[in-house]
Amino acid sequence: MYRRRILLIVLLGGLVVAGYFAFMVYRALFTPNTAFENEVAYLYIPTDASYQEVRAQLDPLLADPETFDAVARQKKYPGNIRPGKYPVRKGMNNNEIVNSLRSANTPVRVSFNNQETPASLAGRIADQIEADSAGLLAAFTDPSFLGAHGWTQDQALLPYIPNSYEFFWNTGAEEFRQRMLQEYERFWSAERLAKAREIGLEPEEVIALASIVHKETAKPEERPRVAGLYLNRLRQGMALQADPTVIYAIKKTSGNFDTIIKRVLYRDLELDSPYNTYKYGGVPPGPIFMPDISAIDAVLNPESHEYLYMVADTENFGYHQFAKTLAQHNRNKEQYIRWINSMNIRR
Repeated sequence: MYRRRILLIVLLGGLVVAGYFAFMVYRALFTPNTAFENEVAYLYIPTDASYQEVRAQLDPLLADPETFDAVARQKKYPGNIRPGKYPVRKGMNNNEIVNSLRSANTPVRVSFNNQETPASLAGRIADQIEADSAGLLAAFTDPSFLGAHGWTQDQALLPYIPNSYEFFWNTGAEEFRQRMLQEYERFWSAERLAKAREIGLEPEEVIALASIVHKETAKPEERPRVAGLYLNRLRQGMALQADPTVIYAIKKTSGNFDTIIKRVLYRDLELDSPYNTYKYGGVPPGPIFMPDISAIDAVLNPESHEYLYMVADTENFGYHQFAKTLAQHNRNKEQYIRWINSMNIRR
């Protein structure tokens, strides 16, 4: 009888211990363990991150970091950390948090437009994915990559069509470059290639000309007319004489792309640069700017007209006055010069 009691007590004690242990396991695994009010928080886990680095990001998000550590060790997460952007949702328990960190790498939207140099593009992209600006710049300007596609350093911006794209945050520099090359090749559909041939330009020349069109007018509805004007000039063997190319030539020659130039002077037109379209004929050796798709399509779908000249319209800001003859253009130009002098714009 006595032994039976002892066994019963031991058994009951064991059940209590087991029950407590089961409760603690349940609590560690399935009790909500978040300490923030937003619906979701994100962890950005770098490549080769340690568990301590992950925990440093998690600490302010967790109500009980110690139980998370226990579950993470049990699920062998510290030895299987994966880089990327991972969500932690309000009310998640430790089991759900670990599962999210193991399998819920979430894409980010990468957007860019209107960059003037590979360096500025690299800086823009580095703000949005893990790759740093130095690595991106090296990838963009890699001579072997450019040479493999018949491009020069002046054409390094070509394969980056401005838009928004989905990437994983942990994308590397060369991986980003390869994806953008694929997007560039997809952009140049059979239809667009046929239109480029129709106007007598290679895709690289289309983008270079589109960069000038974009710089000339911020009005998308005016771009086909401006594109038509420059194509008329090219067909007639005239120099493009585009002020934005001169401004770019000044910046490139000085190495200072932060320079602000509001007025092109006559002396600037003598600058010896292949980007000076007053001095050199044809399309410049590369884009002066990263043109929007609307500018590229404007070159591929130009307005048909006989205009050869244009100048800013001082009565309708943002637009231009167009002329078929030099005499008409000179009258329009006089009006513009009077206005710019009245505004005391010297440079």
